[in-house]
Amino acid sequence: MGLNNEERKPRFLCLHGFRTSAEILRKQVCKWPESVLEKLDLVYLDAPFPAEGKSDVEGIFPPPYYEWFQFNPVFTEYKNFDECLAYIEDFMVKEGPFDGLLGFSQGAILSAALPGLQAKGLALTKVPKIKFVIIIGGAKFASPTLAEKAYSSLIQCQSVHFLGETDFLKPHGTTLLESFVEPVVIHHPKGHTVPRLDEKGLETMLDFVKRIQIVVACDGPVIATEEKEIHL
Repeated sequence: MGLNNEERKPRFLCLHGFRTSAEILRKQVCKWPESVLEKLDLVYLDAPFPAEGKSDVEGIFPPPYYEWFQFNPVFTEYKNFDECLAYIEDFMVKEGPFDGLLGFSQGAILSAALPGLQAKGLALTKVPKIKFVIIIGGAKFASPTLAEKAYSSLIQCQSVHFLGETDFLKPHGTTLLESFVEPVVIHHPKGHTVPRLDEKGLETMLDFVKRIQIVVACDGPVIATEEKEIHL
């Protein structure tokens, strides 16, 4: 039996970090309070390519580990990027619809760029418009060609960005804010990680969730799918 409009939860496709996995991101996000998690429908996806090298989470989280695409030492050239986009879109077609994207690290870089690429008809052309993004430890793509395509116009979807005080990507995540219309920011004292939510962060996150719930409720009827976590 489907949920009606008012009860439908905002549905997010969750993209994990470099050389980690869907299951690892699920464990990281589950540190958030139930008051947040119970209001979102989170679907976790493994990246398409097995890790080609050592993972930074070895000894912390068990394998297998995956990566979305590969890159050169200065992050300006990418391998298997088109294949990555096609893989994500295919999953969204089969398992959607999705309202938004949640990403951490490499998954956050992807999640932040995809709405801009979609708006220009360069990605996710077969699925509904991405309305929301949750960006944790994100950054812009460094390739000038890709950056021009993804960020040349302000990204219109509602967004919340987590910036860690000691995260090596914080300067890049701060620059990313300039590409979004009215971004919401949650600061935390940690490094490159999915942080727990302190009192202020929780208040900000709950306010963001409340606002996107209103958008989802106004979107019109959908065929709701059973809540599930999907691992490929």
